[in-house]
Amino acid sequence: MSHHAPNLEHHFLTRRQLLGRLGMGMGSLALGELLGAGKAEAALNANNPFGVRQPHFAPTAKRVIHFFMNGGPSQVDTFDPKPMLTKYDGQALPNILKTERPTGAGMKSPFKFDKYGECGLEVSEIFSRTAQFADDMCVIRSMHADVPNHEPSLGLMNTGDGRLHRPSLGSWVTYGLGSENENLPGYISMCPKGMPTRRAKNWQSAFLPSIYQGTYINTENTDVDKLVEFIKNTSLDMKQQRRQLDLLYELNHNHLIQRDNDQQLDARIQSYELAYRMQMEATDAFDISKEPEHIRKAYGENDFGRQTLIARRLLERGVRFIQLWTGAGQPWDSHDEILDHARLAKDVDGAIAAFMADMKQRGLFDDTLMIWGGEFGRTPAVELPTPGANAGKQRGRDHNHYGFTNWLAGGGVKGGYTHGATDEFGFAAVEKPVHVHELHATLLHALGFDHSKFTFKYAGLDFRLTGVEECKVVTELLA
Repeated sequence: MSHHAPNLEHHFLTRRQLLGRLGMGMGSLALGELLGAGKAEAALNANNPFGVRQPHFAPTAKRVIHFFMNGGPSQVDTFDPKPMLTKYDGQALPNILKTERPTGAGMKSPFKFDKYGECGLEVSEIFSRTAQFADDMCVIRSMHADVPNHEPSLGLMNTGDGRLHRPSLGSWVTYGLGSENENLPGYISMCPKGMPTRRAKNWQSAFLPSIYQGTYINTENTDVDKLVEFIKNTSLDMKQQRRQLDLLYELNHNHLIQRDNDQQLDARIQSYELAYRMQMEATDAFDISKEPEHIRKAYGENDFGRQTLIARRLLERGVRFIQLWTGAGQPWDSHDEILDHARLAKDVDGAIAAFMADMKQRGLFDDTLMIWGGEFGRTPAVELPTPGANAGKQRGRDHNHYGFTNWLAGGGVKGGYTHGATDEFGFAAVEKPVHVHELHATLLHALGFDHSKFTFKYAGLDFRLTGVEECKVVTELLA
């Protein structure tokens, strides 16, 4: 029996509700069908948006980790050696396409390349530890994007669209598969010392339910309680919090019903519940002091090493999608000095190698899809000094979207394989080019989705990650 006096307001409709249910009731049903209500979200359990769901077909990958080298690493200094650059060092390069800023003569890589593994993959010395897993890596040397600017290229790589706000890859994956741990976010994006360029737009859910947006964590903090702010309530114990949350849920739920199950309000309710559940499990997952000392040393005691070790702990606890950024802004944007790549690689090379070894040892390597790369590559020619663009050292490289390198590993991709090629100077993809949309289609395929049918109806249109143009899965990348 209710302990509250009856409230007559609860038994009457507002004018808007009355019109909506009577005058436009059938029209609302028809419009809802057009906009996707009852279709795209019908498969979702409103009380459990992270519930595990089955994809279109049997996947080869169950989880994803994306090592994002934001700023644009140089392909000719990492995974795409070009001997012709040594011959043309200091000389004009033929057939150079238009670049964002003026470029000068060709510039050879200052780094030595060696062959690794039975496959003989050539890798720069700055990634010598990652190269120990050459026979597990699928290196795509023929990536290409649309424009040579950070913001649209980050948008394209992360959301499939360089101009408009669209759901991120991680949001699509979490929406499609759910999560294997309801006490942790299904999608986490870690970046030390602030956010990368485009900030939260890189991991946004856009028109997908808000619960699938990535959770940002600043891994500069080493204190577990500061990694996820306000994770613990210092004033109330768990039992008191539960009573408080139950009351809040009842109030919010009534509010939600009166507003036709508004998506953003529902996401807020779910976020309260997730935050409550996270208090115990998140603290344990982020506490790398529980790892043996030799493991911590293998990953490295820098920001990227710590966040990579945290990522392994989260993945083995069922988190679906994790993105690891190398720092705020665009650290790999080496306009002034390409030798900076050695310092940047030193921070990530050991951590990535330790992660791959660790995942193998734990039996998680084969069904974990690993992605490495940035939003584009860099020019093989030196960037000329321009006002406000660089310091004039003339040892840097400009943005280059015509050809660059990404690599994949685990998750059913073909190990020990190099796909495609850039021209003899490493400027543009000329053999088996792979557009970012095709990369996304292939990643979704490994996760069990037909990208052309993996859609969400919004504003009367069926949206998909891979856009509206014809797009194919690059089957050569798959085992």
